[in-house]
Amino acid sequence: MDAREQRVWFVTGCSTGFGRHIAEHLLGQGQRVVVTARKTDKIADLARPGQALVLALDVTDAAQCKEAAAQALAHFGQLDVLVNNAGIGYFAAVEETNAEQARELMEVNFFGAANMIHAVLPSMRARRSGCIVNLTSIGGISGFEAVGYYSASKFALEGLSDTLAKELAPLGVKVLTVEPSGFRTEWAGSANETSTPIADYDSTAGAARRAYHASVGKQAGDPRRAAAAIFQAVTAERPPRYLLLGNEAMEVGMAKLEEMRTDFSGWEQVSRGADFPPNEA
Repeated sequence: MDAREQRVWFVTGCSTGFGRHIAEHLLGQGQRVVVTARKTDKIADLARPGQALVLALDVTDAAQCKEAAAQALAHFGQLDVLVNNAGIGYFAAVEETNAEQARELMEVNFFGAANMIHAVLPSMRARRSGCIVNLTSIGGISGFEAVGYYSASKFALEGLSDTLAKELAPLGVKVLTVEPSGFRTEWAGSANETSTPIADYDSTAGAARRAYHASVGKQAGDPRRAAAAIFQAVTAERPPRYLLLGNEAMEVGMAKLEEMRTDFSGWEQVSRGADFPPNEA
C-alpha cells in the first residue's frame, strides 16, 4: 500500500484519545475516513464533505456494526482499512473485579472488535485486499497489577489477531496488532475502578491504581506520533504484524520475550518429555 494513495479507513472510538488522533492524522494525509463514536456530537467537527463520513456506532451492537459498514460501503464504495480502537479500562485487582465488570471489558475490548471484523471482512475478502488494525496494549503481551481483566481482554484480541492473520494471508488481507504503552490520552483518567478495594492488595493493585491516576497528563507517549506511526506501518511496502508503540512498550515486550525464552529453554527437556516416546507413538 502506497502512503500517497487515497484509501478508505474505518476508525472506531474517535471521540477522544487514539481514535481522534488517528482520524485527524488520516484526514491530514488526504485519506478518506469513516469516523465513528457512540455520540456523534463529539466527532461532528471531523466531518469533511467527500472525505469524512461521521457515523454513530456502539461496537458492542453487532447489528449496528454491520449497518455502519454497509453505510460506509454505500458512501465510499470500498473499505480498505479497519482500525479497531474503541475500548475501555478498569482498575482493580483480579479478586476485586466482579463478573459484570469483567464481562463489560470483554464486550467492548474483545467482542466489539470482533463485531467490526465480522462486519468488514466480506467486502475485504471479495476484493482480496484490506488491512485490519487491532489496537491492543502492551498489557496484551504482559500482565500488570490492577488491570488483570483489561489485560485478559487484550490478550484475547491478540490471540484472535494471530489466527486471523493466518486465515486471511491467502486472501490478500493483512492484520496488524498495535501494542502501546502509556500515552497522553484520556484512558487512565476515564477508566472506572473498584469501589471495594481489598487491603491485602494495597501494595500491588492499590499502588498501581494510584500510579495510573498520577500519570494522567504526564504519560511519555505522544498520541499524535502514535497516529503517524500507525499510518506509516499500514502503508509500508511490508507492514509489520506487530507494532509496539513507546519506549516502555519496547522494554516490556523485549523483557517478556526474554522471560519466555529462559523458561522455554530451561524446561525444554521436561516439555518435550510430555509426548509419547517415538517407539510408543
